[in-house]
Amino acid sequence: MKTLLSASRLSWQPRASTWLLAFSLVSCVVGLSAGAGGFQRVLGWGLVLALVFVALAAQASRRFKGLAFTGWVLAFVLHALFYPSQFTAWGTFELKRVISPLVQVIMFGMGMTLTFADFARVVRVPRAVLIGAVLQFTVMPLGALAFSRVFRLEPEVATGLILIGSVPGGTASNVIAYIAGANVALSVTMTACSTLISPLATPLIVRWLAGQYVPIAVWPMMSSILKIIIVPVVLGLLINRYLPRMARRLKPFMPVLAMVAICMVIAVTVATSRDQFLHVGLALFGAAACHNAAGYTLGYYGGRLVGLNCRDSRTVALEVGIQNGGMATSLAFNVLKSPVAALGSAVFGPWSAVTSSVLASWWRRSADDPQMSSSGRASPSGAAVGTSLSAVVRETGST
Repeated sequence: MKTLLSASRLSWQPRASTWLLAFSLVSCVVGLSAGAGGFQRVLGWGLVLALVFVALAAQASRRFKGLAFTGWVLAFVLHALFYPSQFTAWGTFELKRVISPLVQVIMFGMGMTLTFADFARVVRVPRAVLIGAVLQFTVMPLGALAFSRVFRLEPEVATGLILIGSVPGGTASNVIAYIAGANVALSVTMTACSTLISPLATPLIVRWLAGQYVPIAVWPMMSSILKIIIVPVVLGLLINRYLPRMARRLKPFMPVLAMVAICMVIAVTVATSRDQFLHVGLALFGAAACHNAAGYTLGYYGGRLVGLNCRDSRTVALEVGIQNGGMATSLAFNVLKSPVAALGSAVFGPWSAVTSSVLASWWRRSADDPQMSSSGRASPSGAAVGTSLSAVVRETGST
C-alpha cells in the first residue's frame, strides 16, 4: 500500500509542476497584456502571481525543490515594488518595527538546529573553521568596499553593502551545503562560530570601513547583535539540548516560519526604500553580484590554498559567499536608522539565493569528484552530523 501511495505521489508531482508552470505563463501573459493597455495594477498582480506559481511548481518538483525559496523571495520583492504601501504600514503600525522580531525568529530557528557538539568540532577541525572565519571577516568586508567604489555607490548604499559584507554567514548556507553534497557538519560549525564572533567583529569592521560614509556607533551595534542574534541562538540551543520534547514539537514549524520571516524582512526593506531602490538598483545589483561571486571564488581557493580537500573548500566557499541578510537589515534599521543602507542586504540576499542554488546543483553532480578525500567524506562526529543533517533535511523539505 505504501509503495502504491509513493508511486502515485511521484507520478502526480511532474503533472502538478507542469500545470503550475502553465498557470505562471498565463498570469505573466495576462499581466503584460494589461500593462501594455495601461492597467498597471493588473500588470503587478499578474507578474507576482506568475512568480508564486513558479515557486509552487518548484516546490512540487523533486529536482527543483531547492529553488522554491528563491521563487518566493522574488515574488515578495516584486510585490513590494509594485504595491509598497502594503509592506510599509498596516493602519498606523509601521511594518519596519517587525524586522527585529522576525530576525529573532530566524536566529531562534538556527539555534534549534545546533548542538554543543557543533562547537566542540572546532577542536577537531580547527584549520577549516579558522580559514572560514578569517575569509568571512576579511574577503567579504573588503570586497564590499572595493565594489562599492568600483560601481560608485552613494555613501548610504555603500554602507549597506559593507554592512552585509561584515555580518556572519547566513543559515541558508547549511541547507545549500546539504544540497551541494558539501560538508554539512563543517558548514553548521562555521556558521555558529562566525555568529558568535560577530558581536565584536561586525561593529569594529563596519566602523573601520564605513565610518567614512556615515557615523558608526560601535557599542549600540554590539548590543543590538547580542540582543537580536546571540540571545535567540543561545535560547534555541538550550531548548534543543535541555527540553527535547519541546524542541521536537517546535522544529517542524521553524523552517516555514523562517522562510516567511525572511521574505517579509526583504519585502519591508524594498518597500520602505522603493524610490531609492529604483534609482540605484542597477549599480547596486552589479556590486552585489560581483561581491557574491568574489566570496565564492576566494572562499574556495582560500580553502584549497591551506590544504583543505575539494569538498571542504566548497563548504568554505558557500559559507563565505552567503551572508546573514536578516542581521544586516536589522542593524541598518535599528542602529544606523537608515532604510537605504538596508538595500544592500535586500539585493544581496535574493541574488545569493539564486546563485547558491545554481552552484549547489552544479556541485551536486560532481559530488563524487575523486579529488575529494575519503576523510573529507567522513563525518567528524557521527551523532553531531546526524543531528545537523536531520535538521537540514527538514528545512530543505519545507522550503
